[in-house]
Amino acid sequence: MPEWMFLTKHALVLSLIAKQPRITAQELAAAIGTTERQIRRVIADLFTAGYINKKREGRGLRYRINPELSLRHDTHWEIAIGDFLEALGWRRRRRRTATTKLKGEQSHVEA
Repeated sequence: MPEWMFLTKHALVLSLIAKQPRITAQELAAAIGTTERQIRRVIADLFTAGYINKKREGRGLRYRINPELSLRHDTHWEIAIGDFLEALGWRRRRRRTATTKLKGEQSHVEA
C-alpha cells in the first residue's frame, strides 16, 4: 500500500458500497487492504452520520447511499456526496414514481 492516498477509508468504503450495495465487510476489507474490524467502524461512522442506511436481506445486508448529504469538510460542504460518488464512477438509480408503468403494463379505462 502506498504511503498516502487521495481517498480516505471512509471515501473508499462509501464508493465501494455505492457500486456494490450487498458487499460484505470482509469483501470491503480485502478490497481496501485493511481489517474487517476497521471496516465495521467506518460503516458505523457512515451509518451514524446518515450517509448510508442498512437493510437486512436474508443473511446479509443491503446498503443504500444518501446522495443528498454534503461532504464533511468546511471547504467542500457545497458538494453533495452523490456528485462526489458519480465522479468516482457511481451511477444513480432512478427512482420509480407512481406514474411510471411497468414494462408491458397497460392502463384500462372503464366506460
